[in-house]
Amino acid sequence: MANTPSSYSSIPSNTKAWVYSQYGNIEEILKFDPNVPTPHPKKDQVLIKVVAATLNPIDTKRALGYFKDTDSPLPTVPGYDVAGVVVNVGDQVKKFKIGDEVYGDINVNSINDPKTVGSLAEYTVAEEKVLAHKPSSLSFVEAASLPVATITAYQGLEKVEFSSGKSILVLGGAGGVGSLVIQLAKHVFGASRIAATASTSKLEFLKKLGADLAIDYTKENYEELAEKFDVVYDAVGESERGLKAVNEGGKVVTIVPPGTPPAIPFGLTSDGAVLEKLKPYLESGKVKPILDPKSPFPFSQTVEAFSHLNTNRAIGKIVIHHIP
Repeated sequence: MANTPSSYSSIPSNTKAWVYSQYGNIEEILKFDPNVPTPHPKKDQVLIKVVAATLNPIDTKRALGYFKDTDSPLPTVPGYDVAGVVVNVGDQVKKFKIGDEVYGDINVNSINDPKTVGSLAEYTVAEEKVLAHKPSSLSFVEAASLPVATITAYQGLEKVEFSSGKSILVLGGAGGVGSLVIQLAKHVFGASRIAATASTSKLEFLKKLGADLAIDYTKENYEELAEKFDVVYDAVGESERGLKAVNEGGKVVTIVPPGTPPAIPFGLTSDGAVLEKLKPYLESGKVKPILDPKSPFPFSQTVEAFSHLNTNRAIGKIVIHHIP
């Protein structure tokens, strides 16, 4: 392998990974396989030695066959979020070199042709454009938790033209995406007022993130509040109720399809440039990765980690580390 330092000269032809060969409940179909062929980077890709990976709800939906018509062929190694070290580069790659610490969402499009070998493996490949240099102030675990949730939060706010001085209500403020929407709305976009919903035990957490108003959805109907908002960011699938909480001319964006018109359904396009743009906020600590208290799970407990994800009770992100 050209230009490979001796420390990386022994990239194995097979990689340890978690794999499923049929669609179904991911906790039942996921199996450990020590002999998955190590992917080779194309011209615009890098090969990453995975250090940490993060689970996302889309992994579960993909395993259930929700988008099998556009999915990569089985068997599948799941995993979108990655943080790791570049060990080989395609000949058109300019931004990264061997030895660089990188992170990103490896799938350009979440639903159309996601990669066969995802990030729940020792090695995975990703296009140069979806990756960013890992901020030095973040651990691999923290960095791995960010890409899908951060890019979704940022691009969703852009989609509804959120800007300084506007108010926002975040539905599901304690979740992976919602916790970042609050932080980005406050520190990057300059929101005038932030409200967010969560269950009783998570209200203090919302305030720590920067919410001015923490709403207990188990006790209060947010759509009945006298106060209305310029934007409602729906991370839980309640766009119909969200439409009753916006002021005249306000907008609702939802990341849970299909959404009730005129709410705007939204899915991310993976983009390393968004992560690079947010690097100063991450390095200064203004925007913080939010890890579930049980994170990280060891690689050997990936199935247990998915079980925890599927309770929908996680706070922030569930990370797998250390990957062998």
